[in-house]
Amino acid sequence: MKKRKICVVTGTRAEYGLLYWLMKEIQQDPDLELQIIATGMHLSPEFGLTYRQIEEDGFMIDEKVEMLLSADTASSIGKSIGLGTIGFSDSIPSLNPDLIIILGDRFEALAAAQSALISNVPIAHIHGGEITYGAYDDAIRHAITKMSYLHFVSTEAYLNRVVQLGEAPDRVFNVGALGVENIKKLRLLSKNELEKSLHVSLNKLTFLITYHPTTLSENPLRGTVELLDALKGFKDITIVFTKANADNQGRKINQMINDFVNLQPANRKIYDSLGTLRYLSLLKYSNVVIGNSSSGILEAPYVDTPTVNIGDRQKGRVRSNSVFDCSTDIESIVNAINKALNFEFIEGKEYKLYGDGNSSVRIMQVLKNSVIKSTMKEFYDGEVT
Repeated sequence: MKKRKICVVTGTRAEYGLLYWLMKEIQQDPDLELQIIATGMHLSPEFGLTYRQIEEDGFMIDEKVEMLLSADTASSIGKSIGLGTIGFSDSIPSLNPDLIIILGDRFEALAAAQSALISNVPIAHIHGGEITYGAYDDAIRHAITKMSYLHFVSTEAYLNRVVQLGEAPDRVFNVGALGVENIKKLRLLSKNELEKSLHVSLNKLTFLITYHPTTLSENPLRGTVELLDALKGFKDITIVFTKANADNQGRKINQMINDFVNLQPANRKIYDSLGTLRYLSLLKYSNVVIGNSSSGILEAPYVDTPTVNIGDRQKGRVRSNSVFDCSTDIESIVNAINKALNFEFIEGKEYKLYGDGNSSVRIMQVLKNSVIKSTMKEFYDGEVT
């Protein structure tokens, strides 16, 4: 029997970390052939050339699509999408997959999706139906939903929203969040192992900071200065930053963080990429995760770490009460941090809202058993169940 060729597109360190177990499942299945296209930040020296991690993990990258310009203006992001579309329009027909897997809502994903659509290759989209009002990712996510044939969502609320967008319920599957699977399957580092790896002390109060541009704001840098000023009020703490993504003004945010770290380098660190294992391990041992990353919403509650979520970038996502939302002014950030530091996870209360960590197995069942005779879809006008 001819193997079904499944092509996975990945453009960032975080996205690859989410896709890892699914890629392993596909790689090991005798009825499937895994193909990989690496693009975006994976190929950038500035962001750590993280495609090397993919190869070190035992995967073969079939195609590399260069698309990232060395700037972070709206114009450069738009041009990067154009370059990506050109590259994917060559790579996808060359690989000729039976199905292409795209996760999330970044501009790299948009370039891949529109190229697959025009090449008449069915798309399986992961993490559709979510809402993030503060970023253009929100519109990209919904656009990819309309270009996709299969949909793997992380909660029942998101399933209903994808159906609201006109997608037939029999093509939409609630599989939970892939990030939870990492927490379940990885052996996270011990505190001692993590301290040696990061060259920091975790015996004092530890903050993990992941802050990205709010791309729909008139000022994508909004909140960055306020966050750094708020952190100055907390003494004798360890602060570990991960760099912002390659979005509008992301490089300026990284420069501001670099300047902040250099003022007191002994207990402040910034990393291009921690990688999945170190990031989740640090998430576990941190007293609070601060910023506007989805990891604070999805993964942090699974390791009993409270979250301070700043601004509107994640506004609209399903969240537990261990997430403390605040505005971008200094006072609000400080108050939210203090609330998070005093928060206690209570046994029996529901904090884990994104599944049980078996997403890849559920996705694999659909990938293997779905019959896709055509990418043509009819708009579903029925009621959401």
